[in-house]
Amino acid sequence: MSLSNSSTTMLRRTLMSSRLAAPVECSARTIRPAFVSYRNVSSAARLPTLTASETRRRPSVRPHQQPASQGGVNGLSPTSKRTIFIQTENTPNPDALKFIPNHRVLPEDFPSTFLEYMSPRSTLAPPHPSPLAAKLLDVEGVTSVFYGTDFITVTKGSDANWAHIKPEVFSIITQAVTSGETIVTTVEGAVSGEQESNGEDSLAYNEEDDEVLSMIKELLETRIRPAIQEDGGDIELKGFENGIVMLKLRGACRTCDSSTVTLKNGIESMLMHYIEEVKGVEQVMDEEEIVSMHEFAKFEEKLRQQKGATATTSAPLDSAP
Repeated sequence: MSLSNSSTTMLRRTLMSSRLAAPVECSARTIRPAFVSYRNVSSAARLPTLTASETRRRPSVRPHQQPASQGGVNGLSPTSKRTIFIQTENTPNPDALKFIPNHRVLPEDFPSTFLEYMSPRSTLAPPHPSPLAAKLLDVEGVTSVFYGTDFITVTKGSDANWAHIKPEVFSIITQAVTSGETIVTTVEGAVSGEQESNGEDSLAYNEEDDEVLSMIKELLETRIRPAIQEDGGDIELKGFENGIVMLKLRGACRTCDSSTVTLKNGIESMLMHYIEEVKGVEQVMDEEEIVSMHEFAKFEEKLRQQKGATATTSAPLDSAP
């Protein structure tokens, strides 16, 4: 009986130990170390995307910033690379306005200090055609375009209004400068009389000049030209004969009402003060200006005759009882 009890006890212990061992083994199989390590590995694989170095690069890959960083040359947008500021200045001539684009207008190797376009045809003719001048002269009311080294003077007709012309001229100049358009091109070997000053600078030093002419050029270059350029124009020396200095005003000063005062009270007084050989200063006119003056004189004479005829015809009527 005791043997039977001890056998039964040992059998129970064996069964219990096998049952206890089974859940432990099942639990070990249920909680797989490989599954836990897989999750840990997958989490660790995503960690490099959140590192400090990657965070610093994140702004450059945002969708709304990609066009700004890739739209221009060398990663710069065209707007930041072509930003300009155009300044406008009034001149003593109310019909001329000076535009300063903060950008060189004439080429570096241009032989003269200015270039003037008096008609639409001159903007297309050699040797220095200019698409910008053609567009400006196409604006209604604009009569001439003057290029200085770093400024543009636009002259309008006396019957035109700047309130209508200025915004359009400003827009055309801005578009030309920001787009990188060539303002003045040069056609080699071509000569044309359509453009004013397509040769060398008349005030440039020349070894063949005598002492008096050299002094005149130096005074005009150092004392007079800067002031005239400040007013949106330039000056050209046409000759020196019998004590008379022959000059030609350009740009805003060409059609200015005070040009005669400038020549006589300003330039003539200074030249005669420093150079005793100078006896006076005269303004040289172009053929077109001479023809215009003659036509205007004829027109005035015709009006005067018509007015006189009208007065003669109306006299008997006035004296009639």
